[in-house]
Amino acid sequence: MIHSTAIVDPEAIIGENVHVGAFTVIGPDVEIGSGTRIGPHSVIEGPTKIGQDNHIFQFCSLGAEPQHRAHKGEPTRLEIGDRNVIREFNSMHRGTMVDKGLTKIGDDNMLMAYCHIAHDCVIGNQITMANGASLAGHVHLEDFCILGGFALVAQFCRVGPYCYLGFGCGVSHDVPPYLMVSGYPAKPHGINKEGLRRRGISAEDIQAVHQAYKTVYRRGLRLVEAREALAAGGPHSPVLQRFVDFIAVDGKHAIIR
Repeated sequence: MIHSTAIVDPEAIIGENVHVGAFTVIGPDVEIGSGTRIGPHSVIEGPTKIGQDNHIFQFCSLGAEPQHRAHKGEPTRLEIGDRNVIREFNSMHRGTMVDKGLTKIGDDNMLMAYCHIAHDCVIGNQITMANGASLAGHVHLEDFCILGGFALVAQFCRVGPYCYLGFGCGVSHDVPPYLMVSGYPAKPHGINKEGLRRRGISAEDIQAVHQAYKTVYRRGLRLVEAREALAAGGPHSPVLQRFVDFIAVDGKHAIIR
């Protein structure tokens, strides 16, 4: 299962049925779960924990030191969940002590070629990042998001669930759940109705989200006024409540408008 030219540190923990390709280097403090496949010429540094049944293609760099001036070699971590597809030339860096010291990747994600996930990012489950999409440090990316090719998200931004970021867009503010955004700088262009339908969200909930979107983005209200208008319309379904809760809490940046 481990190619004869691969270099695996004796302190690394390798699960059952793990495939390691030619000329791959796996350092100490690395744990790889069963069924994971790692292509040739990849480098995995620790402390890094990788779950089960992932497919890591050739030329990936996982768990390298963060690109942060404050990092002084502390043993921060990278954690990757299960069943992720990580294509060629992906890079993922460990966290920093400026944050929680952890970069965390969820389950069932598709990260296409040349994606970059910087220090202290937290990404959820069933996310698709197309070729060249990149996250700066401390980004939180929630479940079921899709990032088009070369989409960029600035540091400390939050992107809510089910969002669609168009190709080549530049996100520098928080993106509430369910939105479609594009352009540089990125601007909102409605809600991701088709994505919500595909995930089994009811027509009633989609319509409610659409009305909430119009309250925030089409009525000419200040954000505080839009928050008050949405709060006055409660109680909300769980789907709509995620949108309301997201815009009710100020992030590191204002929301995209």
